[in-house]
Amino acid sequence: MSGQEILSLTQMTAADAAAIAAGRSGLWLMENAAAAVVRCITRSWTPRPTVVLCGPGNNGGDGFGVALGLARARWPVRVALLGEWNKLSGDAALMAAHWTGDIAPLGPDVIAGQALAVDALFGAGLARPVAGVAAATLESVTAAGLDTLAIDVPSGVDGDTGEIRGAVAPARRTVSFFRPKPAHVLSPGRRLCGEIEIADIGIAASVAGEVGSVGRVNGPRLWRDRFPSPRPDGHKYNRGHAVVAGGATMTGAAKLAAGAALRAGAGLVTVAAPATAIEIYAKSLTSVMVASVNDAEAWQALLSDPRKTAVLVGPGNGVGAATRTAALAAIGLGKPTVLDADALTSFADAPDALFAATNESCLLTPHDGEFARLFDVTGDRISRARDAAARSGATVLLKGPESVIAAPDGRLAVTVNGVPDLASAGTGDVLAGIAVGLMAAGMDAFDAGCAAAWLHGEAGRARGAGLSAEDLADSLPPILEALRA
Repeated sequence: MSGQEILSLTQMTAADAAAIAAGRSGLWLMENAAAAVVRCITRSWTPRPTVVLCGPGNNGGDGFGVALGLARARWPVRVALLGEWNKLSGDAALMAAHWTGDIAPLGPDVIAGQALAVDALFGAGLARPVAGVAAATLESVTAAGLDTLAIDVPSGVDGDTGEIRGAVAPARRTVSFFRPKPAHVLSPGRRLCGEIEIADIGIAASVAGEVGSVGRVNGPRLWRDRFPSPRPDGHKYNRGHAVVAGGATMTGAAKLAAGAALRAGAGLVTVAAPATAIEIYAKSLTSVMVASVNDAEAWQALLSDPRKTAVLVGPGNGVGAATRTAALAAIGLGKPTVLDADALTSFADAPDALFAATNESCLLTPHDGEFARLFDVTGDRISRARDAAARSGATVLLKGPESVIAAPDGRLAVTVNGVPDLASAGTGDVLAGIAVGLMAAGMDAFDAGCAAAWLHGEAGRARGAGLSAEDLADSLPPILEALRA
């Protein structure tokens, strides 16, 4: 899915309509969708008793097509239908008319003796919470531990938000079509989908540009051509100089961020900290420089140097007026600025003061708690990040299992390569450090946020179980080498 457009249900409906207007029939699209599902099933499992759970709409029509394909492949397959066969309409009725086998009424008993269930009940276009016999059947599938393949999304998952609506049977695999939907990239829907395959069913790629999108799935395709790499004739000064504000007592956070900034691409990195903490930083940092900064005037003077190209404020800085002043000074001097952790919480009582200063050169990196302190917005993660970017005028990287990066100009990406092991102390400091290193080297706030979130996820995957924040920066070199290749 990396780099692909994410389409809402309305946009996907428009994409189907555009394909039909271009001469493709709805039945042809349904046949291609069913064939893609059959290919996934026969690749993933050996022949086994399979029940296809069909709903009354087009998702059920896909299910009848899957049953036909499996029968042709000599799989033992049966169909169970929610509702009556003679009440099917449109392409679903045309597809169902080709099925000559028995059609059982949907109910928990239809899974008896089955090893695989194909969920073709409702798909993404869920009109109401799953209840009644459909809910009872899905619950029985889960209780029996059947392998399940979902068509589009597991029934009971809202396609536009990823939220659960009623009963749902978690899928081992999900096959959807043309482009991913929000439910494929947002939890809990993403987790319930299992392994996701987005199949080509014959809709022209250009259609995605015509119907619009919610955003894109984050990955190198989005930003690789703007990713900073050292020039053959380059030197450390033209790779940018990142400044990281260091705290007086919580020194580990700034050290983690500074090391990550250097790994990510900055030619030079300086930690600016109070004199009382300078010895601590100097003893533990080698490639990173340290500067004694005891007050706002000294901070202003340090950043006034035009060779300082990006600034990070927040990790371990403490919550209060001094951190607010440091953040506003960096922004006021026109420096590309990353605000994380304490820099965000310091504005919890006066977010408008922050938003009056922030601009398109700023990257805010809140987790959910910090986000809630700053932004009075609700909804799914995509809509919340988009609203926050519009309100603040800055790029917002809403951290979480699926980090969402939203720019004030409407660009948006969702990162899905993170691992649960990243939920540990200090990893957010590393993420902020990667971002400021990339911004120091010349990336804009949105590209840097996207690249940092993806690199952070890849580093977590590379290190694997038992990782700590200290491991992440050291895991970056082979990932960066692969990017250059």
